[in-house]
Amino acid sequence: MIKICKYGEVPNQELFIRQDALDRVSDTVAEILENVRKNGDRAVLGYIEKFDHVRLESLQVSAEEMQEALDSVEPEFIEVLHRSAANIREFHSRQVRNSFILNEKDGVITGQKILPLERVGMYVPGGTAPLSSTVLMDTIPAKVAGVPEVVMVTSPQRSGRVDPYVLAAAHVAGVGRIFKCGGAQAIAALAYGTESIPKVDKIVGPGSAYVAEAKKQVYGKVAIDMIAGPSEILAIADSRTEAKYMAADMLSQAEHDYNATAVLVTDSEELAYKVRDEIDRQVKELARCEIASYSIDHNGRIIIVDDLLQGIELANEIAPEHLELCVDDPFDYLDKIRHAGSVFLGRNCPEALGDYYAGPNHTLPTSGTARFFSPLSVDDFVKKMQYTYYSAGALDKVADDIALFARKEGLTGHARSVLIRSEDRRRSL
Repeated sequence: MIKICKYGEVPNQELFIRQDALDRVSDTVAEILENVRKNGDRAVLGYIEKFDHVRLESLQVSAEEMQEALDSVEPEFIEVLHRSAANIREFHSRQVRNSFILNEKDGVITGQKILPLERVGMYVPGGTAPLSSTVLMDTIPAKVAGVPEVVMVTSPQRSGRVDPYVLAAAHVAGVGRIFKCGGAQAIAALAYGTESIPKVDKIVGPGSAYVAEAKKQVYGKVAIDMIAGPSEILAIADSRTEAKYMAADMLSQAEHDYNATAVLVTDSEELAYKVRDEIDRQVKELARCEIASYSIDHNGRIIIVDDLLQGIELANEIAPEHLELCVDDPFDYLDKIRHAGSVFLGRNCPEALGDYYAGPNHTLPTSGTARFFSPLSVDDFVKKMQYTYYSAGALDKVADDIALFARKEGLTGHARSVLIRSEDRRRSL
């Protein structure tokens, strides 16, 4: 049963699962990474046989497999994928940045170019809940950014094939090549490259503790989006909110995995107990009842606050991945929210709307990192390159300034590299 407490009775840092699990798998992950780096496909195939219990002849999903998957998926689901993709594409298209050029002085040109990354790797969880939604969320911003090559890795099923709904989403999103590989070994393959799987410039996408730790360890060899922890939701609700809605929203996150966290913050003691009872009733109806029950019992909380502003203060301190504002006039409170991955406004905006359909990204910072990390966006798939041009006359005008700056830092070679040009020109006059 979910615990009910009053504000201040539980240290805020204990409300959400932190990433202590990464420390426990660090050595194992390091061993996997090194094996894949040295032995490539052979190591990857060995881990697939060991962890996924399937022996593969080839890592890449073939065109025939893709077509068979598309043929097996209901047409109405394909249509839903297209509608969701359109929303995601429209939202992320507003994030596109433009290059710029400055020419404010005679003989001086400076500027910045926005360039897409050349090859990006998408990690898509393929375990007990294959996430076709993640395929759309992670691929479409990359496509909007102009990334020419997107490759995807995801665990195979016992049949040796990839979940057909994941493949359907990959087709709709425009993924290039798809490889049957999950876990830390998939991150290693993307980071170092193997005979089959190409080395990428950046790896994005959520995964298990092994995946998160692998991304952490390969960072620097490649770029990564973030180190994501277990899923989490914090909902702020007043007395006019339906208890059954809140229970359903909390369980929607609790069913992700055993370490997921669901917290309700309310100024109504009556609502708190009604939600507790609703959770006990609704959890029994879930297909993933065991997982949801465990995460609710061990990680869930209902916190009673004096007023909604105190609840918002708590939310800002925790910086949750998902924040629901189930209150009257939610836009009145939006400017008071400083730290959250994604905010859902009003009583008709369950977090699941953001997971699948609305358009804003669902790959979000967790474990308090929303204080300094942002949702996945087009910005994650571009880099900036700056450039400078000075004419001879323009350099001569500032040569003494630069030389003085350089000498004050003790870098006389810097000063000479500027002055030697100006002095040559003066002598030639």
